[in-house]
Amino acid sequence: MVAPQVGTFHALGLRDYRFLWYSNIFSSAGMWVQMATLGWIVYDITGSGTMLGAINGMRAIPFLLLAPLAGVAADRLNRRNLMLSTQMVIVLTTLLLALGFVAGRVEVWHLFLFTLIGSTSQILYMPVQQTVVFDLVPRHVIPNAVALSSAAFNVTRVLGPSAAGLLIATLGPQGNFLLQSALYLGGAGCIALILFPARKGPAQKISLVENIAEGFRYVARERTARTLLLLAVIPPLLIIPSFIALMPIFAKDVFHSGPGALGLLLSASGLGGLLGALFAASLGRFERRGALALAMLVVASGALLGFAYTDSMRAALPLLVVAGFCEMVYMATNMTLLQLSVPDAMRGRVTSIFMLTFGLMPVASLLFGTAVDFIGAQAVVKLTSATALVAGVLIAVAIPWVRELRLSQISPPMNAGDPLASGRP
Repeated sequence: MVAPQVGTFHALGLRDYRFLWYSNIFSSAGMWVQMATLGWIVYDITGSGTMLGAINGMRAIPFLLLAPLAGVAADRLNRRNLMLSTQMVIVLTTLLLALGFVAGRVEVWHLFLFTLIGSTSQILYMPVQQTVVFDLVPRHVIPNAVALSSAAFNVTRVLGPSAAGLLIATLGPQGNFLLQSALYLGGAGCIALILFPARKGPAQKISLVENIAEGFRYVARERTARTLLLLAVIPPLLIIPSFIALMPIFAKDVFHSGPGALGLLLSASGLGGLLGALFAASLGRFERRGALALAMLVVASGALLGFAYTDSMRAALPLLVVAGFCEMVYMATNMTLLQLSVPDAMRGRVTSIFMLTFGLMPVASLLFGTAVDFIGAQAVVKLTSATALVAGVLIAVAIPWVRELRLSQISPPMNAGDPLASGRP
C-alpha cells in the first residue's frame, strides 16, 4: 500500500504534534536569545576569545557526561513528566539570573554556572523531544515532522538573535533573561497540553549500565546507524561553531560593529536554516537522500569558506544564508535517516548518542575561541570550513553506498530490537 502524499505542513494538522511544535518554538527562541546574549556579555566584559570559547565549552560537560543517561530516561521514564521538569528548571534558573542582573550582582562565574545548569537540563530534554515525535505522528509523516521541528528551531534562529541584539542595546541583559524565562514557560505550557499515548513499560528490569551499553552495542553492529552518526559529527565539529561561537568576534573585530550586527549575522544563518528546513519538509518521498546530504555538506562548507574571506557585511550575509540553508538540509536529512533506521525500543538511546555529537560543538567552540587569540577569526573559519569541504568530497568518492542511500531503503533491522524493552523473552 502506497503511503499518501505528505505536504510541506502536513504534520501540523495533527493536534498533539502541533503543540509539540509550538513548544519547540518557545524553547528554541529562549535558547537563541540566551546564546546571543551570553556570547556578547562575556566577550564585552573580558575581550577574550578564549573566555568566549570557554563559556561555549562549558556546554560540553553535560553533553559528554549525561547524554547516554538521557537516552535511557527517554526510553524508560514518563516522557511528559521528563519534558516538563527539565523545562521548569530552565525557567527558574533563567529568572534567577535576570534578577541577579537587576540587582547588579552577576559576575562572570555566575554565567558559567548558569550555562552548566541550563545545558544539563537541555541534554536531558533533547533526546525525549526528538523521540516523542514517533509517539505523536504516523511513520510515513516522520520525515515531514522532523523537518518541521527543524523549521521551528530555525524560525527562532532568525528572530531570536535580532531580538537579543535589540534588547541588549535597549533594556540590558536583564531584559533578555526575563524574556527567556517567559519563553521557556510558554514551552512548558504547550507540553502540558499534549495528550501523550500510553506506552508499555519493560517486561523485565535491567540495570542502568546495561541499558546504556545496549544502545552502544546496537550502534556498533549496525552499519547504517553507525555511519550516519559519524556523518553527524562533521557540522558540530567544523561548521556550526563558526555560526555560533565566533559571530561576536566577527561583529566586533572584523566588521567593526555592535550588537545589532551580531543579531544580523546570527539571523542570516538562521534564515538560511529556516529555508533549508522548509525545503526538507517539502521533499516528500524524494529518494536520493544520501546524495542530497553530501551535496549540501559540500556547498555549506564552500559558502562558509567564502564568508571567511570577506570583510564586507553586504557580502557576508548572503553567504551565511547559503551556508545555513545547506547545513540544515544536511542535518535534517541525516536525522531523518537515522530515526527511521532505528527500532522503537532503541530510539531514545540512539538519539542520545546522536546528541553526543553536539557535545563536540562546545568543545570545538572552545578550541575555535582559543585559536582566534593566536591566528584570528577569519583564519580559523578558513581552516575548518576547508576541512569540512574536503571531508564531504572524500566521503562522496570513497564511500559510494552513502551517496546511493535512498529513503525507501531505510528501515530498522528485523533482529535489532531491544528484547527487554519490548517484552520479548
